[in-house]
Amino acid sequence: MENSEIVVGLDIGTTKIVAMVGRRNEFGKIEILGVGKSDSIGVTHGVVSNIIHTIDSIKKAVAEAEKSSGVEIRVVNVGIAGQHIKSIQHRGIHTRKNTEDEIGQEDIDALNEDMYRLAMPPGEQIIHVLPQEYYVDSASQTSDPIGMMGSRLEANFHIITGNVSAAQNISRCCQNAGLVVNDMILEPLASARAVLSMEEKEAGVVLVDIGGGTTDIAIFHDTKIRHTAVIPFGGNVITDDIKKECGIIKNYAELLKVKHGSALSLDNMNKIITIPGLKGRPAKEINVKFLASVIQARMEEIMECVFYEIKNSGYKDHLSAGIVLTGGGAMLKHIRQFTEYVTGMETRIGLPNEHITGNIVSKINSPIFSTSVGLMMSGFAPTLKEKIEEEKVKPHSKIKRGSFFDKLINKGREFFSDEDIQ
Repeated sequence: MENSEIVVGLDIGTTKIVAMVGRRNEFGKIEILGVGKSDSIGVTHGVVSNIIHTIDSIKKAVAEAEKSSGVEIRVVNVGIAGQHIKSIQHRGIHTRKNTEDEIGQEDIDALNEDMYRLAMPPGEQIIHVLPQEYYVDSASQTSDPIGMMGSRLEANFHIITGNVSAAQNISRCCQNAGLVVNDMILEPLASARAVLSMEEKEAGVVLVDIGGGTTDIAIFHDTKIRHTAVIPFGGNVITDDIKKECGIIKNYAELLKVKHGSALSLDNMNKIITIPGLKGRPAKEINVKFLASVIQARMEEIMECVFYEIKNSGYKDHLSAGIVLTGGGAMLKHIRQFTEYVTGMETRIGLPNEHITGNIVSKINSPIFSTSVGLMMSGFAPTLKEKIEEEKVKPHSKIKRGSFFDKLINKGREFFSDEDIQ
């Protein structure tokens, strides 16, 4: 198996680190070869806070993934998240020098590259430049301007920025763990690739990824990303609330949340959970309804923040596909019903099983693996080479003037005479 066939997604989360190994099989499906998971020690609210501990956690996850897949891992697609992530809307303009030629890919690339040159506040850098709509001569709106005629190409962009040091720390951790970062991808965009369908993105949908340290939001409409936001708390604050209100240690609080927690406090919850005491102390008895009330109070705060971002995006009335919940927090009982109650929007739980295959799919069919699956899938996005090869096999396809192919031909003319070319 050639290394070029293998793609690895590395999710450096607040509670866990996951390495996902996959390849594209002969049927075009993405096959999961192996997965490694370790506790995340050294990451706080999605940001690396201890380099040494994070490196150790990455090495453990990668070693487990190598063992389960039989693949030596060297290159990874890594995720980035955290409350430092911001997004802005910007309109870019590219004035074409040769207006007699049709608009080509090089014009789009030039416009996109200009966006990466925008002046950022000190300490911030551009992570993603995501085009939304293109305009030719300020009039014709289109999603694909290639082949059109015009002197000026414009576009609306959704630009995602992040803290320079946060990105550098992620790269440094990967480097010191013996890995090379192929691409750094915003985690909610990766999760969206794993759990959302193209129909949902077209109709309008909100992805809510409830992680341990943050809750990430991505809003899509007409297949384009329209709004992103990061809420600086997630499942860990719920665990801390349980620990405080019930007077127990954090490990017991996490177990209570996972096994008996609910996002809704219901009248029929009469069960009593017994927690062992510490060092000969008497055991604690905790009512499940009280536990649910603690969780519900914090979930109300999180969902109110989510709903605020939905309204703030300007797309609240254009989201026919509603909300898709994923991440570890989506495993909480009654979370779907609770979200529908707070927002009034249809909700489903997003699982990363729609686009993948393999013998271990059943093991990773959980919202906690959505980001790592999406990061791995991002490595299989069509490359420029693949697009060129696809263009070659199209029947009756024509090479447009001013295209990438023209550049290749003109470059060849510099080295060969017309007789040689003929």
